Amino acid sequence: MSDQTKPQLAASTTGAGAPAPSDRNSLTIGSDGPIVLHDVHFLEQMAHFNREKVPERQPHAKGAGAFGVFETTEDVSAYTKAALFQKGASTEMLARFSTVAGEMGSPDTWRDVRGFSLKFYTSEGNYDLVGNNTPIFFVRDPMKFPHFIRSQKRLPDSGLRDNHMQWDFWTNNPESAHQVTYLMGERGLPRTWRHMNGYGSHTYMWINEAGEKFWVKYHFHTEQGMKFFSNEEAANMAGADADFHRRDLFDAIERGEHPSWILSVQIMPYAEAKAYRFNPFDLTKTWPHKDYPLIRVGKMTLNRNPENFFAQIEQAAFSPGNTVPGIGLSPDKMLLGRAFAYNDAQRNRIGTNFHQLPVNQPKVPVNTYMFDGHMTYHHTGNAPVYAPNSHGRPWADETGPVADGWEADGEMVRSAYVLRSDDDDFGQPGALVREVFNDAQRAALVDTVAGSLLGGVREPVLSNAIQYWKNVDADVGQRIEDKVRAGSAPKPAEGMGEG
Repeated sequence: MSDQTKPQLAASTTGAGAPAPSDRNSLTIGSDGPIVLHDVHFLEQMAHFNREKVPERQPHAKGAGAFGVFETTEDVSAYTKAALFQKGASTEMLARFSTVAGEMGSPDTWRDVRGFSLKFYTSEGNYDLVGNNTPIFFVRDPMKFPHFIRSQKRLPDSGLRDNHMQWDFWTNNPESAHQVTYLMGERGLPRTWRHMNGYGSHTYMWINEAGEKFWVKYHFHTEQGMKFFSNEEAANMAGADADFHRRDLFDAIERGEHPSWILSVQIMPYAEAKAYRFNPFDLTKTWPHKDYPLIRVGKMTLNRNPENFFAQIEQAAFSPGNTVPGIGLSPDKMLLGRAFAYNDAQRNRIGTNFHQLPVNQPKVPVNTYMFDGHMTYHHTGNAPVYAPNSHGRPWADETGPVADGWEADGEMVRSAYVLRSDDDDFGQPGALVREVFNDAQRAALVDTVAGSLLGGVREPVLSNAIQYWKNVDADVGQRIEDKVRAGSAPKPAEGMGEG
């Protein structure tokens, strides 16, 4: 059947064949409000996406990690009552670093955003902080996330990675410009995991003992200093040692060279978020340090390698939904979507009772009303399996306003965030290129982007991509166009996509 005689597809549908309400916006209370549980299309999209590949992670398949300790050295009790962030507290932890788009066997040194996932075994339960080595992300609504990941993976016919579909997605979603600029810059090729920063990326909530609320962003700055590969160095290393980053971390710890990071936070008073000049919950934005300077919290040190990679790293399960008293979520739609999707992905990947695996078990007693399922190990004997009960087994019964909540009012809508005065997609990436990058970094950015666009990107996506970069910065965009139209640019490192 020719393209001309193929039946034209209508708008997308649900798996049951009914018209899909939206593939771009999840259902929220007002444009800036929380995602509602009865957005069946969103939940079905995420639950199915979590089960697309078995059994490796989808995404973040390739990675490694180590155990260590987090020490709180400063007094931040004015902002949070969380036990792990009280001055003098020392908390065992696990870190897992990863690439995002590549599969389990992909090279560590491909150009990609790196996962930076932390599990703190606190005295109040496990707290997971799931971030990246960049402070922003590509999209701000989780409905787009499965589409984004697929655009960075492989073509359905050839099974090959494809620059064309990557750029097609990015240029059709201009909110991606800030993260794509980071990815195409030097931070897209960290020399080692030890020599890169980590970020919580999302906006979270902190609550102090008095019940006061604050918005917070996490920054982990490497004490080893930031170092990067060039495109040529990364490509050579991909061929010489596909596991270079994994080997480097393991060997450094084995030698007694324990990598460390300083945690600092940005704190925004709760009420200021309502009228701030851009949406502080937009994952594609950073908060200017002049408005919210860094406040030092403590130090993370990795000092112990795993004894068994599969049991302690591959089976490690992280979710930003795992919080503890004094820490909460925020109206960030991506964060709210991930709070569901990450634990659901682990249920699919390693089983219903993944939280019972030793690496995922908290250090405190567990009294949960989740029962049975595949591979049940811990159980509650013949204690009541229902709540409330009359036989002495306690249950939770908190009512009224919640300590880590926020107010929301409005109709249920499918909508982007309401724009504020400084909300635009190209302002911050443009500032990054003009004010943060130096001349050499701008030149390298031009070469990297032009090389990627020459790697099979076709019209109309090619022209869209050139305009995308002109929107970021007119001069850089023109230089990219000149190289592309001339048909010459240095070959970029493989794996241009994130995950």
